[in-house]
Amino acid sequence: MRLDADQAGQFARIALGHVTREYPHKLDQVLSGDSDLQPPRQLHPIFYGSFDWHSCVHGWWSLLTLRRLFPDMSEAVAITALADDSFTTAKVAAELAYLDRPLSAGFERPYGWGWLIYLHLEASRHFDRPWAGQLHPLARAFAERLKAYLAKLTYPIRVGTHFNTAFALILALEWAEQFDCQLAASIRSWAVEKFAHDRDCQAWEPGGDEFLSPALIEALCMARVLPAERFGEWFAAFLPRLASAEPRTLFVPATVSDRSDGKIAHLDGLNLSRAWCWRSIAPLLGDDAAKMANRTANEHFASALPHLSGDYMGEHWLVSFALLDMITEPKH
Repeated sequence: MRLDADQAGQFARIALGHVTREYPHKLDQVLSGDSDLQPPRQLHPIFYGSFDWHSCVHGWWSLLTLRRLFPDMSEAVAITALADDSFTTAKVAAELAYLDRPLSAGFERPYGWGWLIYLHLEASRHFDRPWAGQLHPLARAFAERLKAYLAKLTYPIRVGTHFNTAFALILALEWAEQFDCQLAASIRSWAVEKFAHDRDCQAWEPGGDEFLSPALIEALCMARVLPAERFGEWFAAFLPRLASAEPRTLFVPATVSDRSDGKIAHLDGLNLSRAWCWRSIAPLLGDDAAKMANRTANEHFASALPHLSGDYMGEHWLVSFALLDMITEPKH
């Protein structure tokens, strides 16, 4: 499905409806005393909506992305005004101050890190506004944290939730290629070291609350760090039974039994992120495999698209994952 102006407007209205909605809210916070207990809007004066910090960050990524792609949509005016009010020196300083708390070293690691860096990359494409300059200190803070993290992360984290290493690296690499060549080199070398020898993936997934495919996210990460020829060789060994659509679980959309359950609702995100992975990898495969990958992407995307709104447990974040599939171009 191609993103058009009507769809973009609908997505923008969904995101505008939650990035400033403070409650319900799930904080990522380690308390050092009673004084740490404050409302989300005081702890995080920019990213206080969307149920949690990271969802608010990528809700903002969705809004800026839609504004850039469809600058004439009526919602663009509201996005611009809200961003001007949100991305200020004082508010960024408050977000940075939260990171400087002694017990905040692991705050949003690595999922929120990757998304904040990716938000800054998108902000840098809005040449008519100062947003990138305002957000740059935050992006730089998380980039430095990511460098230090990779230096000590002996093993990749492969779960299909926020702790997944490969997903954060996919987002951060695109930023680093423009803003930090040292981080880009670290991401590439780390991913190759940790994933290059993976063979015959069994893909025992999905887990009951996953929104990422551990297998396909790793594959997409390798597609981003390897030359096309080397990726083809690696992928053939990683999924050697691809021609017979095995492991079968990677080709069947996940069933979502209860969209009011925040964890089970993650599975709509799994279907969207699998669509993104398959569609991104498809151009790097042979003709038959590419057709299978695109067909699988379409099936996964179609299974989740009707459920981007309607229940807040999915509504506060799913648009971002739909956009990843709809607008992200393959890198080879």
